[in-house]
Amino acid sequence: MALRLRKDSKIPKEGMKTLSRMLSYLACDRGLLVFIFVLIVIGIAADLTGSYLLRPIINDYILPGDMPGLVRMMLILGGVYLVGVAAVWVRTRLLNRIAQRTVHRMRTELFEKMEYLPVKYFDQNQHGDLMSRFTNDIDRISDALTDTLSDMLTSVLTLTGIFVLMLYISPVLTLVALVTVPLMIITARRIVLKSSRYFKAQQASLGDLNGYIEEIISGQKVIKIFGHERQVEDAFGVKNRDLQDKSLKAQFYSGMMMPVMQNLNTLTYVFITIVGALLAIYRGFDIGGLATFLQYSRQFGRPINELASLYNTIQAALAGAERIFQVMDEQPEPADRAGAIDMKEIRGEVALKDVYFSYDPGKLILKDINLCIPAGKKIALVGTTGAGKTTILNMLPRFYDIESGDITIDGHSISDIRRESLREMMAIVLQDTHLFTDTVRENIRFGRLEATDEEVEAAARLTSAHSFIKRLPHGYDTMLENDGENLSQGQRQLLNIARAAIANPAILLLDEATSNIDTRSEIRIQKGLDRLMEGRTSFVIAHRLSTIQNADQIVVLEYGQVIEKGTHQELLDKKGKYYSLYKEQFQ
Repeated sequence: MALRLRKDSKIPKEGMKTLSRMLSYLACDRGLLVFIFVLIVIGIAADLTGSYLLRPIINDYILPGDMPGLVRMMLILGGVYLVGVAAVWVRTRLLNRIAQRTVHRMRTELFEKMEYLPVKYFDQNQHGDLMSRFTNDIDRISDALTDTLSDMLTSVLTLTGIFVLMLYISPVLTLVALVTVPLMIITARRIVLKSSRYFKAQQASLGDLNGYIEEIISGQKVIKIFGHERQVEDAFGVKNRDLQDKSLKAQFYSGMMMPVMQNLNTLTYVFITIVGALLAIYRGFDIGGLATFLQYSRQFGRPINELASLYNTIQAALAGAERIFQVMDEQPEPADRAGAIDMKEIRGEVALKDVYFSYDPGKLILKDINLCIPAGKKIALVGTTGAGKTTILNMLPRFYDIESGDITIDGHSISDIRRESLREMMAIVLQDTHLFTDTVRENIRFGRLEATDEEVEAAARLTSAHSFIKRLPHGYDTMLENDGENLSQGQRQLLNIARAAIANPAILLLDEATSNIDTRSEIRIQKGLDRLMEGRTSFVIAHRLSTIQNADQIVVLEYGQVIEKGTHQELLDKKGKYYSLYKEQFQ
């Protein structure tokens, strides 16, 4: 039941490039970032100064027994730490604000990019996986921007400051503290390489699972009618276990970092204590200096541990960022040709000349299509499934571009007309209805946003929707939810037709608009469609041949080629493919 999904479980291909691109979204807040940097320095300075004050407190006040001086120094120490706490609090508030503004910009850019991607992209990617990029992947980036980057900078500066102060207090003990650093770095590198691979796989698996869940929720009626709940559960279990396994591995290697580093740090602490004690006994090293150095040695391991742990978080953010940038880097619909025109007033004469098209290279769907539809006429496309009927409708508004040949409207090639102008002259009513979470009135108005309330009601009357709308609890102000589930299928389709009517298109595209409707509803909807098609060039796809008998021309397609065309009676007299289809339905 899974749709096609492009998978990528590798480590982010260009980590530094992705990180640089992710950080570029912070450029709008560079002033605040400078201030945050100052706050980080103040916080680190307060922390390190507080630790260093232990040396004079022990040497000059505790050992000599100077209580007034000790109280004074404790107040100074409290003031230093208070400044550090204030700096950290303000920094955290500002970072949260910057992070949320940054992911807001990124989410906005991602959404805007999706609006300009071609229809083909959405046909080839799971909607749930795309949703996962807006939620899980963006959240990973938000986490990284909120804490990780500032913590990484803090760790680097803290490590540098501690090293300088340790060197100042005792070069010998500093060398002892550095003994285990290479071992820490090697261990951290090995763990990070393992965990980063699984973080990337975890994000891809999460997107796959979300896509599957979205698909199953949408298809619950189909699942229940065929009794496939157990099979769906089993398939979900496979995907869920796959995510669990990858998440466990990612978290296992990530979780190893802290205990391993802490043990190595404890080992360093033991070495420093032994050597420091010997220096105090035999070289006269001051006790306050030893206590301060031991304090710094404890702190020295913490930034290394944090840097290693933060790297895993950044890897998860990079995995999410790469998935987001994959969408942002997708090619949008090709730009209009230079000199492309707007068409305001059109007659609606459509011609397809020697049209060839394929979705996949080498597999032609349309072959040498030649049609001429006079303005205001109704043309019906019939044929077996896969004959190319819907593909022709996709060509007209340029959801897909033809490979060769030409399609013209009033003698102008559609490739020479701006897409926006081209689509403004058309309206489409599909087999599957789609209604937004809004009122009935606004759903109809979606066809032309500037339409007045009077025009909305006029469109509903034209398409036979007004009578049932007035019977709704709040009439035109009734709120629709979950794609209009509080309406019948026929009522939903009438609203879609009214939406097309209010757009006042010159060309109307109907793709199986009544195939999901009961016979009684179909009669009412067909009346609305007939009124809508009056005076408009209309393309109609219908498997029910009774609905297109009054078409000005019926085109029969088979394997992407036109094999017959004419009026209903002309095609019956030929006793060809259309005659066979007609007899199959009515005998």
